[in-house]
Amino acid sequence: MSDSNTTDFTNPSTFILLGVPGLEATHIWLSIPFCTMYIIAILGNFTILFIVKTEPSLHGPMYYFLCMLAVTDLVLCTSTVPKMMSIFWFNSREIDFNSCLTQMFFIHCFFAIESGIFIAMAFDRYVAICDPLRHSTTLRNPTVAKIGLAVVLRGSTLALPCPLLARQLPYCRTNIIPHTCCEHIAMVNLACADTRINNYYGLIVASSTICLDMVFIAVSYTQILRAIFSLPTKDARLKTFLTCGSHLIAILAFYIPGLFTILTYRFGHNVALHFHILFGNVCLLVPPMLNPIIFGVRTKQIRDRVLRLFTHKGT
Repeated sequence: MSDSNTTDFTNPSTFILLGVPGLEATHIWLSIPFCTMYIIAILGNFTILFIVKTEPSLHGPMYYFLCMLAVTDLVLCTSTVPKMMSIFWFNSREIDFNSCLTQMFFIHCFFAIESGIFIAMAFDRYVAICDPLRHSTTLRNPTVAKIGLAVVLRGSTLALPCPLLARQLPYCRTNIIPHTCCEHIAMVNLACADTRINNYYGLIVASSTICLDMVFIAVSYTQILRAIFSLPTKDARLKTFLTCGSHLIAILAFYIPGLFTILTYRFGHNVALHFHILFGNVCLLVPPMLNPIIFGVRTKQIRDRVLRLFTHKGT
């Protein structure tokens, strides 16, 4: 009987998500800002998709990449927030083993996809500013589609080994995950086996999707800034730089918290667990919430279309 119970527990059918350990009494209050951010993210990204679809003048490479970013943000936050809210509101902590692995894949896959889209947007800005005469021929619709497909394939390829490796591990210590979602390292730490491969691979994925992508973006913007500073007038330099402003703000909002989370999770052993979890969730929710606001406010074509939409409704 004892052996049978041990065998069953080694391959648990469900995991228990604790939410935010130590802050269980405040789960209802924590749900308010997270739910608010989620609602804003949903409304904002669907608005971006609707405006680009219905406005023919926005059917161009930059706006296609913006639509890819909106879809990615919708999937990224929806893969975590509904389960988080069920924990906070209904104390529904159980999650099926396969569902847990699926959630893990979606989190890491679409995080990598979002990073790849920022590289694509940086390339778009590089061509538009450094070689404007060839922009329309370089970034045609088939090319944009190929870039989008490459970004999705890269994200999927990088993320798929995480759940596959986690699936092979025996879980004989506990099936309780001290987190609001099935984050890779949080789940792997429950295993009663050597997890060095999982840890090393997780670090490689984090490095390739954050550090390496930041290098590519930095190289692109180095060339962009050189082209901007070579323009003859101050007004021309300012106008050209402002076309990159929304992209740069979105990049900072995505990479700085993401890099901080990775560093604290790997090396910040003295940081409280609830801070890790709360900040990790903020990193998954803040970029999807901010991106439509940033691009909507700073992109004149989108801003004007939104104003016309509400003006017509008001009249």
